Amino acid sequence: MTKLLFKTTINCAGCVSKVKPALDSIKGISKWEVDTASPNKLLTVETEEVSPYEVSDALAKVGFKAEVLEEN
Repeated sequence: MTKLLFKTTINCAGCVSKVKPALDSIKGISKWEVDTASPNKLLTVETEEVSPYEVSDALAKVGFKAEVLEEN
């Protein structure tokens, strides 16, 4: 399992509800969560096969930015 970590512009529960359909529609993501309390609004994605670019592209389509911080 690979964990991808992103710095995002997802600021609140309302933002999370906007990105939920986009992230849930990506096949291969087993789990994701956003820490809106963190200054960097960290998004953690657990996957076997999804690239960081697929995640950032999906978020961009719904109006949010995601910068890859870590992949492990």
